[in-house]
Amino acid sequence: MPEEAYGAFASELLEQVKDLELQGVLAAESGDVNTALERFSQAIRLLPERASCYNNRAQALRLRGDVAGALQDLDTALHLSGGAGRVACQCFVQRGLLNVLQGHEDNARQDFEQGARQGSAFARHQLVLMNPYSALCNQMLFEMMRKLQNPDLQGSN
Repeated sequence: MPEEAYGAFASELLEQVKDLELQGVLAAESGDVNTALERFSQAIRLLPERASCYNNRAQALRLRGDVAGALQDLDTALHLSGGAGRVACQCFVQRGLLNVLQGHEDNARQDFEQGARQGSAFARHQLVLMNPYSALCNQMLFEMMRKLQNPDLQGSN
């Protein structure tokens, strides 16, 4: 659900949920993943229709090594967001990275394409890296630049 749609929720509830999310992010950044998960889960219990809560919890679950739980939360966040907006963009990128780690390149490519369509420069960069022709061109360009900057290396590979 886009952020603008939260007008239907009581502003005090929304502020409380945003505060819990912030506490969760700060806890995760300081390495306290268990506290982060508690805060994100509290936020979800208070406002289960808020996609960003699931996206944030997915990140904490991933940090804890629970890839299946993270993927489930990302799917929920994408459903709630309608696959559009800032949160959806973050979800597509995060799910794309998880798919790469699991060796699911086709799924990762689809997620990065969605993220790129939503404006993610990171997703666009990942797509370039996944393209074998682009990777070969980048490698050739790197070698050419290296040889131009270091003429003594002309004979080496």
